[in-house]
Amino acid sequence: MFNRNRSLHHIAAIVSISLVSGCGLLGDEGSDEAGPIVVGTTSAPSTLDPAAAWDGSWELFRNIYQTLLSYPNGATTPQPDAAESCKFTDGSSRVYRCELREGLKFSNGDPIDAKAVKYSIDRIKKINAETGPAGLLGSLDSVATSGDREVTFKLNKSDATFPFVLATPGMSLVDPDDYPADALRKDSGIVGSGPYRLESYDEGKQAVLARNGNYEGFADRKNDAVTIRYFQDSGEMLKALRAGDIDITYQGLAADDIVALETKGGENEGIQLVEGAGSNINYLVFNPKDPWSDKLAVRRAVAQVVDRDAIAHKVYKDTVDPLYSMVPTGLTGHTTGFFDDFGDPDPAKARKILTNAGITGTVPLTLWYTTDRYGSDTALEFKELKRQLEGSGLFEVTLKSRPWNTYVVGYQKGEYPVFGRGWAPDFPDADNFIAPFVGEQNALGTPYPVKEITDVLLPRSREESDRANVVKDFEDAQQILVDEARLLPLWQGKQYLAVDEDLSGAERSLDPSTIMMVWELSRKTSW
Repeated sequence: MFNRNRSLHHIAAIVSISLVSGCGLLGDEGSDEAGPIVVGTTSAPSTLDPAAAWDGSWELFRNIYQTLLSYPNGATTPQPDAAESCKFTDGSSRVYRCELREGLKFSNGDPIDAKAVKYSIDRIKKINAETGPAGLLGSLDSVATSGDREVTFKLNKSDATFPFVLATPGMSLVDPDDYPADALRKDSGIVGSGPYRLESYDEGKQAVLARNGNYEGFADRKNDAVTIRYFQDSGEMLKALRAGDIDITYQGLAADDIVALETKGGENEGIQLVEGAGSNINYLVFNPKDPWSDKLAVRRAVAQVVDRDAIAHKVYKDTVDPLYSMVPTGLTGHTTGFFDDFGDPDPAKARKILTNAGITGTVPLTLWYTTDRYGSDTALEFKELKRQLEGSGLFEVTLKSRPWNTYVVGYQKGEYPVFGRGWAPDFPDADNFIAPFVGEQNALGTPYPVKEITDVLLPRSREESDRANVVKDFEDAQQILVDEARLLPLWQGKQYLAVDEDLSGAERSLDPSTIMMVWELSRKTSW
């Protein structure tokens, strides 16, 4: 993910805050004699099939599946992984060719050839799952093969971001013999070619990973086995860390727990807090199927009332920053459009917006959130939103929630008038904070046709490989999003890892999208 407070070339930089006097995060790599390294997170996968996932399931996929390109430690642009080399072969960024490494195999021993790559990508488009990553392949026209190792992607328009797309875990390679071409895999098994194989999986509880002996790629594995445990809330996860049941937390530390971890000694003895560059954002989505959310005046009135500073300070204890654009700070093209247009929260201005549109009564709104996806503070965040909106005297708010697996189904069916979502970027470019949310098919499950963005601004920006030259297009796209207020950005996050002092590699473990590369983790053998 991107750091919103630093320049782009420092995306992968990590600052460690030591809570143990005299101890650092760096140390000699050790053996796995103490058993597998255990990672705790509140972000459980929604599926094990890459064709069905455009969400946090990618956190697991990065470690058990392989992609043509990925991000070696320290890289901020895609580099070959399953591929030996990749490049555009034309001058208009419309033909992209990759040559595979020799001798690649899936974890079950089946060979990975060009036909398997074509099968994997074509399968995503053919299945076109509502929750899947097919929307990332909008520029792909066809995939062709030549021999066993050469794959050519022909695009229907210029797309300088296509290598970033291929590097996302959504483009994971699957075995044609184990994954049906026109349907999702239903069982809990996985056949991949990543650094690890999935030894066992208990949905919502844990994933047991073991070294994949057939892996060929850039990952230099510092351990032989990792278990990922999934928790319902931050407090439960932190308790497990303090008890020594897990070695490191990944996603989901609540603000109160982060603040508590900054206190040295006591129950925090032997634990270090690592602050990493964060690029995840949280926002509200207004569903035009709802008669109230469909009204521009209602959406703009909400935008005029919401107090992002209060949410960041009161709920998240300043572990997040207020966000005034769908494109976070630190990325080329970022603006502060919502602040520029609406300024500070002002109920009087919001009332005027409504009355000018002929709305004089209290507006009823139902806000939905997920209980187990974005951390334990989500419920508190929505209670604060309810307090703010009702405190203006303009809205009557009902809060509703569901666990993530059923929550996804609900918003894909258009059941929620207003709902909360989080977004961790697929790749480090402003394009990925705009394109996924617009068009008939998008990551929201709520069609959002906006032709000026989809037909003009994004296509024009994708013709330019030098992203510094597309600032104006991104600024214009963000202003359209502000004007229509279909999406209301709230905050951008920071990444915090709580780490047992005997674990090494935490500072190297996050890729540019802050997905954990668990192969970087190891136990220290000496101080």
